[in-house]
Amino acid sequence: MTDDIFFDPSARNRADDTYDTTSTRLQETEMSAPALSPSSGDYGAAWQRTQRRLRAELGEDIYLSWFARIELESVDKSGLAHLSVPTRFLRSWIQSHYADRILRAFQAEDADIQRIELSLRTAGGRPASARPVAAASGVAVKSGAAPAAALGATTEAQPAGGSLVGSPLDRRMGFDSFLVGRSNALAHAAAQEVAKARPGEPIRYNPLYVHAAVGLGKTHLLHAIAGQAEAGGRRVLYLTAERFMFGFVNALRAQTALAFKETLRGIDMLVIDDVQFLQGKTVSAEFGHTLNALIDAGRQVVVAADRPPAELESLDDRLRSRLAGGLAVEMASLDEDLRLSILKGRVAAAHESNPGFDVPPSVLSYVARTVTANGRDLDGAVNRLLAHNTLTGAAVTLEMAEEALRDLVRNREPKRVKIEDIQRIVARHYNVSRADILSARRTATVVRPRQIAMYLSKVLTLRSLPEIGRRFGGRDHTTVLHAVRKIDGLLHTDTALSEDVDLLKRMLSE
Repeated sequence: MTDDIFFDPSARNRADDTYDTTSTRLQETEMSAPALSPSSGDYGAAWQRTQRRLRAELGEDIYLSWFARIELESVDKSGLAHLSVPTRFLRSWIQSHYADRILRAFQAEDADIQRIELSLRTAGGRPASARPVAAASGVAVKSGAAPAAALGATTEAQPAGGSLVGSPLDRRMGFDSFLVGRSNALAHAAAQEVAKARPGEPIRYNPLYVHAAVGLGKTHLLHAIAGQAEAGGRRVLYLTAERFMFGFVNALRAQTALAFKETLRGIDMLVIDDVQFLQGKTVSAEFGHTLNALIDAGRQVVVAADRPPAELESLDDRLRSRLAGGLAVEMASLDEDLRLSILKGRVAAAHESNPGFDVPPSVLSYVARTVTANGRDLDGAVNRLLAHNTLTGAAVTLEMAEEALRDLVRNREPKRVKIEDIQRIVARHYNVSRADILSARRTATVVRPRQIAMYLSKVLTLRSLPEIGRRFGGRDHTTVLHAVRKIDGLLHTDTALSEDVDLLKRMLSE
């Protein structure tokens, strides 16, 4: 099933109190999205400017987390812009928090834009043509033209009574399509070991915990594990953290929590993605009970997040310890050879549907060398080259690539330092834990590293003193100010401290 949400600043969606939704507009007639064309205005260029505006306004981290995978599909004559995203969670989050902001940013770049429509991309890569089948309080729910079986995905409907249905698996994300390099070889090998095990065999890595930054292939690896294990006859449940939370809260409301627990404990493998989004003591406690029950019963658990277990502040110490007690593997940044392999695969796929699209080796080498953030940026780079080639008829040259990708390259130059990175690196340098720095401990071995971390947070980030205090265990801004002044004063008299701070700054800038 494919859901389309129509946003209009004049209306307020009241259909579902699960989300604080933004304004919507009901479409009562069957429609199909027209293709973008130069004759309808240079909306593609306007959308690229909109993306740059959002990146500048919201920052690199927020942009990459929520906006990098939004694609402009078309703009019709009424000024309705058709946008698409790959997952329901992303659609729901944008619907709840950013729809009005996207609309305002798009209108600032092109006054013809009146509304935006947010759709789910199908496994085929484009939103299916759809028609409204149900509506309430301004929400149009649409059904996709292609059946779920044809897309290789499980159904995603939530049944009544609080029982739990897994998130859909994308059958294209298998081990055969996962490209391996130095940065992800260990994670890939561990994933294959877990996926090929048969029911009743001893479990070697439990839980398997995979962590990596945005766009480095965590979700692909989880889909590959779940798909192969399911094909081998194991009962597999793949869930995003958002679906786990929704299922549990729904079960509590429907008074079917026991059925929810029995569903989770009656499987052979539980795969949880984006566990960093788990929030709330009750939800975290239930996740911890489920984790313990499955592991103690000899069932496999696979978890993915964007950070190591020790840095999941929303989870309690026992749960973090349990996650770290199995095999925790990191997928590092993509090396240049792996980026080049990814680009070749993306270009070959684009060439199948656009035979005139050819990218010279020199351009591929340039993109692999300069676009270094993650795989999604590489996808975006190929999409831009394809758009310039098909919409303008210009051949793909090195000069054209430099022009089309200049913001992707430019935005990578200045590194944004995070307070979490400062805390982690300072803790490691002084041989204390990050939890110690955030704690109320007042011993000298902890106080000095804490003050240095506060000082670096002030001079290397744009965060305010109250915000820094909150990120350091909820401290008052006067405590942060005292630490900053203390370290600043000591830097002029303590040579060893000055050298330490300079070293830490270099480590944070690498």
